[in-house]
Amino acid sequence: MKPASLESLHVLYQSDDYIVVDKHWDIRIDSKMWYEKHTVQAQLRHRFPQLADPSTYYGFRFCHQLDFSTSGALCVALNKAAAGWAYRCFKDRTVTKAYLALLRGWVEEQTQTLDFSIGKNSTEGKTHMMCIEGTEGCENPKPCQTELTVLEYGLYDGDPVTKVLLQPLTGRTHQLRVHCSAISHPIVGDFTYSSGADDAPYRMMLHAHLLHIPLDPQPLLVSAGDPFLPSVDPKWVPQRSLRTLAATVEALLERRVEEDRKMKDEERERARREEEKRKRSKEQRTEESEEQRKQCQEWLSEWAGD
Repeated sequence: MKPASLESLHVLYQSDDYIVVDKHWDIRIDSKMWYEKHTVQAQLRHRFPQLADPSTYYGFRFCHQLDFSTSGALCVALNKAAAGWAYRCFKDRTVTKAYLALLRGWVEEQTQTLDFSIGKNSTEGKTHMMCIEGTEGCENPKPCQTELTVLEYGLYDGDPVTKVLLQPLTGRTHQLRVHCSAISHPIVGDFTYSSGADDAPYRMMLHAHLLHIPLDPQPLLVSAGDPFLPSVDPKWVPQRSLRTLAATVEALLERRVEEDRKMKDEERERARREEEKRKRSKEQRTEESEEQRKQCQEWLSEWAGD
């Protein structure tokens, strides 16, 4: 619960190409504002000054984003090539991310897919927010899907809450926050999407727990732990557990491996069909060329005879 500082950087993983940090819940990743002294960028410069790249604006290449009030696993590339490899994985949507959250109320449907298109809110005073398709002022909504799995039911500071694992299948701004709010179970401490009402907790209860990037030859798999435990925050009191976090994450990763295997099989099958199509086309062109050659010879013979 302590505020972030330059010295409080928590490194989860480090290699020649990447650093994964456990981002604090009240710190920005980077900032152009001179008064923003505490950022992940500043923490990295403080801890690893020799790794900063002067050719980049911030000194470090952040592979993805986390909101100011979201904690958890954040991947940083240490060179241009590594940034490119990670970028391709994010672009191809082969990265697996899973977030822990405490939601207001008890979520009845224990596993569900939240499928709400999200767009920018153009309403005056809310232009910093996103909104779901069909609401007033929603501009350019795009499809979004989030998998929700209930882990535990309990109380936070005496109020009913549900601990869930959220897996974003797309990557829209504020996606998890907007989706949870759309089913009337906003994230505990989300001041923005509670219209400023949920201001009592010390933080927003959203944490990037798992990050898996299928890099070749060695995938990057990092867990940022679980901050929503009674030993960490005694205001959270679990009452009924449905499934463990470890088993849920294991099942998620197994499912993703199977999906990736099927996708690769489908790609190989498409490649095989395309190759067969090319071969047939080539054979057909060869046959046509042979037929044309014969016709030419016949025409030449007839012409010579004339």
